[in-house]
Amino acid sequence: MPDLLLEVLSEEIPARMQAGGAQELEKQVCSRLKDARLAYEGAETFATPRRLALIVSGLPDVQPDITVERKGPRVDAPEKAIAGFLKSTGLTLEDCEQRETPKGPVWFAVKQDKGRPTAELLADLLPQALAAVSWPKSMRWDESGIRWVRPIRSILCLLDDAVVPFRFGTVESGRMTSGHRFLSSGPLAVDVAGNYAPTLEASKVMLNPERRAREIEAKAKALAADEGLSLAEDEWLVTENAGLVEWPTVLIGTIDEHLMDLPQEVPRSAMRKHQRYFSLRSADPIIKLASRFIMVADTETTDGNAAVISGNERVLRARLADARFFWDQDRRQRLEEHLPALEGVVFHARLGSMRKKADRVARLAHILCPAIPGANPDDAARAGHLCKADLVTEMVGEFPDLQGTMGRYYARLDGEAHSVFEAIADHHSPKGLGDSCPTAPVSVAVALADKLDTLAGFFAIDERPTGSKDPFALRRAAFGAIRLIIENVYSLPLKRAFSNTLAGYDEMLPEEPGPQATCDALLAFFVDRVKVDLRKRGVRHDWVSAVFGASGEDDLVRLLARVIAFGRFLDGEDGANLLTAYRRAANILRIEEKKDAARYEGEPDALLFDQEEERTLHKRIVTANTTVEFALAQAEFEAAMRSMAELRAPVDAFFDHVTVNCEDPALRRNRLLMLSQIRSTLDRVADFSKIEG
Repeated sequence: MPDLLLEVLSEEIPARMQAGGAQELEKQVCSRLKDARLAYEGAETFATPRRLALIVSGLPDVQPDITVERKGPRVDAPEKAIAGFLKSTGLTLEDCEQRETPKGPVWFAVKQDKGRPTAELLADLLPQALAAVSWPKSMRWDESGIRWVRPIRSILCLLDDAVVPFRFGTVESGRMTSGHRFLSSGPLAVDVAGNYAPTLEASKVMLNPERRAREIEAKAKALAADEGLSLAEDEWLVTENAGLVEWPTVLIGTIDEHLMDLPQEVPRSAMRKHQRYFSLRSADPIIKLASRFIMVADTETTDGNAAVISGNERVLRARLADARFFWDQDRRQRLEEHLPALEGVVFHARLGSMRKKADRVARLAHILCPAIPGANPDDAARAGHLCKADLVTEMVGEFPDLQGTMGRYYARLDGEAHSVFEAIADHHSPKGLGDSCPTAPVSVAVALADKLDTLAGFFAIDERPTGSKDPFALRRAAFGAIRLIIENVYSLPLKRAFSNTLAGYDEMLPEEPGPQATCDALLAFFVDRVKVDLRKRGVRHDWVSAVFGASGEDDLVRLLARVIAFGRFLDGEDGANLLTAYRRAANILRIEEKKDAARYEGEPDALLFDQEEERTLHKRIVTANTTVEFALAQAEFEAAMRSMAELRAPVDAFFDHVTVNCEDPALRRNRLLMLSQIRSTLDRVADFSKIEG
């Protein structure tokens, strides 16, 4: 069974797009193979900076034949109906079959659809598959108008040893490809699909990106170890470098010592973000960053790569010399003296400048401190006031990812309190799920104030996330705020916090949707994010909905504790049985209320109780209501659930022995009121109607 080889050779594909492009190519080709009834044994993709390749193994030589049947009119149908059927199938009546059906004899058209040669089918479907490959960004580069991530230079396509001829844009498929841009001797001819990888390997192209990544990592660690250093672990940088080279050559360079007294985050940022270099750790616990770095080249030179190393050292030296100049320039002013320049930096056209945002963060951080034990309100306000000031420094202009980090250094040099400069560095945290969450009280206050200010402002001007679109990263901001509250176990009423946040905008916000509607929308948004977070921990989202629906709880710590207690209760036998009883009571009430056009709510009349089960249940409900209300007020959620569990036996006895829809109208109404008491009592803990399954 033949193998298909397809390679698209182009100009350099951005490293971040290679894996997605390879997956897209496989998806588009393999889906069309399945549609064409071409079964295959396996598919494997490869990506390098200059090529995407797909090998599909075990294809049939010919598409399998199939029999196509089509049901027609009855045998005794009008001639026009039969003639129309024959015309649509292209058959004569002699080619059709009569078959008995429940409606009588019917004509069936039966055709043999003979399979086409696989090579012929591939020539048709492969251009369609290439045209359907989706890229984050693509381009047109010739008169054909087709789009690809970068200009295509050649297409190699073989079915075993035979070329599959097709045209994509102005490029004709063939058996020719190219090896490494610098280390191979020119165009290559691939004789058979199975020899593709060895042919390229001989021409200094390592096809498998995972293999390139692991080789880069292993060689980098070995070079570091030879110098008595260790490699700073960075999987993204390993993957990025694997996407920049076809034949990785790992080299080590030196950083000039006179540039090593910069804040260590500066050379790390310059190396990682700008040059894709690996930084190395020193064995010295004080000097953590070594004056050496690892680079990955895509070539081998006759001088032992000395010129390559020297060139990269020169580039890094120039970058760090610029950074040294910026560092010296920025320190000529106190951090606070940069604040006026923030007036010219727009946070959002409708939400004012960064200076105004910093003022709002300072105000809100001061207000939040009573809910954060150990947070000094004056320090929190000072940190909030300064947290955006480094945005207008020279250093952050060159290295934007160091915003906050450089503010920390400048504030420390200015003699600010330890908690203040640490809060400036932490105010963006946590940035994502893998980021550490601040624990210092002042840092938490400022980070939380920054996120709440962003969320409240954008919600107030109705710039909210929709579907997959979240241009202002509001979901990330909400997750960060949730983590700050929950991981530090701070009791913070969110409605009041949102209200205080919106008050900081003064008259800037539009009248609609208004503060109350904005607060409600924000709380619902936070609860949705909590559901997502808890789902990852194995907690069901409907438990959150049930607890929130019953309590309107806006304290995330209390909400979480209540959800966990409620989940344990439902997982037990008592909880499961009470859920069944609740649904039974709710269903009866719904049916009877609809039938009677009445709403059954309120206390039943104890004088009308006719059976002992009614009296016992009513007494237990009264006791449970009192106990649960007290337990919930004291945040003793486990105790509240235990009180609920005590209702199981009397509820079961009531349903087993009491007829609700009895003949006596007064007795029937009283018993329906008892059912409403079961429903309302259980709803004190959670809205059981929101429980799924």
